[in-house]
Amino acid sequence: MTGFVDPTKETFAQFRENDRPGPILMLNLVGFRNEAAYPDGRKATGAEAYAAYGRESFPVLSRLGGRIVWRGKFELMLIGPQCEQWDECFIAEYPSVAAFVEMIRDPVYREAVKHRQAAVLDSRLVRMQPSETGSGIGG
Repeated sequence: MTGFVDPTKETFAQFRENDRPGPILMLNLVGFRNEAAYPDGRKATGAEAYAAYGRESFPVLSRLGGRIVWRGKFELMLIGPQCEQWDECFIAEYPSVAAFVEMIRDPVYREAVKHRQAAVLDSRLVRMQPSETGSGIGG
């Protein structure tokens, strides 16, 4: 099975078209390869390659006003496909769609993302709009 690693051009166009004001939250669920798949053949585990991606990309995220607002350790898929298990789970907040687009166009980020592509077997990246918390479910 081929996993989801990068957005399609069509989906990214939809992402950019919905340029509403305000921050966006991105739920990241990431599953690593056992061995990273670097085109140049270098050796690393998926976890090591993803850690390199994090070290190199986080300064770009921070410079553009982004931050990690939540991180957690996957334990159990209570509802959903039992085959989906995630090695990395976090929510990143970006000040705007423009900031996210600027990040992925940044030359430092474009170099860092090579580690992510080598590391990731499968992933989910879900864009969300922040809303009020603590007001109940379904409101």
